[in-house]
Amino acid sequence: MPSKIIGLGLRGLQFFWTLLIMALVGNMIHEAIGGNPSIVNYVMFVAVISMLSLFYLIAATISEGFVIIPILPVVLDALNTLFFLIGGIALAAYLGVHSCGNIPYVTSNSVTSGSIDDTKRCHEGQAVCAFLWFGFLTYLASLAFSAMEARGGTTSFRGGIRRGGPSMSQV
Repeated sequence: MPSKIIGLGLRGLQFFWTLLIMALVGNMIHEAIGGNPSIVNYVMFVAVISMLSLFYLIAATISEGFVIIPILPVVLDALNTLFFLIGGIALAAYLGVHSCGNIPYVTSNSVTSGSIDDTKRCHEGQAVCAFLWFGFLTYLASLAFSAMEARGGTTSFRGGIRRGGPSMSQV
């Protein structure tokens, strides 16, 4: 029971980070004047793939009856973890981690320039980068839980020395 609560909590956080990323990147794309760099489009891809996989993963976390193939939640968690990691690294590299108050940086950076309000776009890009890292951490934790459940391990956090075999009453 505690593992289901923790799993649902992680899925809820993943949904929250994905929704925030999707909203901010969607706004960046909408307000772009001359197109977007490829990293912005990649981050939107990450958010869409995450949201689509979360529809299945949330249902599979609520009830094991929705698990079609036992390894599928592990594969989806691993892919999302990888996509979020790549997105976080690439966006941080493209942004270059400068202050959004630095006007020469904001107007010359490929991610932050290209909008009517470049400073706003800079803040959105930095927020998306932070949310990608938060999403990466939640997917990494879910990957650990999914892997333990898929290999038949326990995630119930119950103590004890013996996991299987006969108990004293059966001897």
